[in-house]
Amino acid sequence: MTGNILVVDDEKNIREGIQKFLEIEKHDVDTAPDGEKAFEKIKAEDYDIVIADLKMPLMSGEELLEKINFFKPYIKVIVLTGHGTIENAVASMKKGAYDFFTKPVNIDKLLITIQRALKEKNLMMENFQLKQQLEEKYGFEKIIGHSEPIKKVLDIVKQVAPTRASILIEGESGTGKELIANAIHYLSERKNNSLIKVHCAALNENLLESELFGHEKGSFTGALSSKKGRFELSDGGTLFLDEIGEISSMIQVKLLRVLQEREFERVGGAKSIKVDVRLISATNRDLLEEVKKGNFREDLYYRLKVVSLKIPALRERKSDIPLLVNAFIREFSEMNHKPIMTITPKALSLLEAYQWPGNIRELSNVIEGIVVLTKGTVITDKDLPENLRTVSHAKDVFSIDMGLPMSEVEKRYILSTLEFSGGNKSKAARVLDIGRKTLHRKLDEYGI
Repeated sequence: MTGNILVVDDEKNIREGIQKFLEIEKHDVDTAPDGEKAFEKIKAEDYDIVIADLKMPLMSGEELLEKINFFKPYIKVIVLTGHGTIENAVASMKKGAYDFFTKPVNIDKLLITIQRALKEKNLMMENFQLKQQLEEKYGFEKIIGHSEPIKKVLDIVKQVAPTRASILIEGESGTGKELIANAIHYLSERKNNSLIKVHCAALNENLLESELFGHEKGSFTGALSSKKGRFELSDGGTLFLDEIGEISSMIQVKLLRVLQEREFERVGGAKSIKVDVRLISATNRDLLEEVKKGNFREDLYYRLKVVSLKIPALRERKSDIPLLVNAFIREFSEMNHKPIMTITPKALSLLEAYQWPGNIRELSNVIEGIVVLTKGTVITDKDLPENLRTVSHAKDVFSIDMGLPMSEVEKRYILSTLEFSGGNKSKAARVLDIGRKTLHRKLDEYGI
């Protein structure tokens, strides 16, 4: 992976030396002798990475870093420092620098760091572009991801949205069922009419009946005037019933009639009211199992699920976690009026390893808390909640038989790490704390 890189150092031999090595690796490289000239170039050009010395005339590397973080926070900044200014380099990391190197620079390690920075920057930009594309072209709003499981869901959404078919969205709590319902509505011909939402589990039977179907004046104590229900209010549009599995048998009967005949009466009323409503329902229960137990009407079940959408749990689409993390970091940084934060590879690996029983909602809440509490602009593993820093998984335990040659132990450990990383060699190299080239050499050596 190659990038557009700016090298800033007042020592000509250092900046030209780094430039030479980077150009050998096919990077596009520009140079500047001080912070002021560098910033003029940065305003005019979109660089992926800036490599800057901390101590320079006119404008220091620290000042340059602050300006980059404010004007172009997506640029990754790597700082260079002499042995006597390491404390300043560490301070720069807290202010948002991606990494630092002491002089003389270890070129091999610098190249590895550049590759890692480019990958993270590209992930962030892919997330932004994907989100923009979904919002502008498909109306998918905050649905983020390009894993196969979520792609399949979105493909079905695009197919069924233009129809009038009732849709049942199934999935664990926090997987984004409401976002899918939003997408279906805004991709349909009903998008200019109302999308009304009702959380069925939040209301008891009588309140839910009145909420859905409305009531006439005097129909019950406290009914001081007539009220339209959600079906009337969503006429011509879409009604989204969340947690449909929680409704009582009486509500099930009334709901079935609306789906079959497209008409109903208000509570305490005798006049039939006709409506044209597209119904989308959602549940975190196994409704078919509830049907078998006699808790849910079979005829209503099949009316609700003309089309069924199963939303994958976050643990089933872990390749989307980096995109989601970066999106949430950006969202909550802006919301809390903080500079856009970055996250270290180790912290990201811990987030990827966690099973997320609360799914995307839990991930969002965790990232919001981290952004609020983190003092610098770089999120490290130390900023993660304790349960994420100490998480361990049985499948991550690596055991060996006694008496094996060291080469066989190493081979098995690499295989185990690759399996843990889902075959992702970049992630495996990061977990093993070795360079990608070293990993490839080991794979060739062991015939893996």
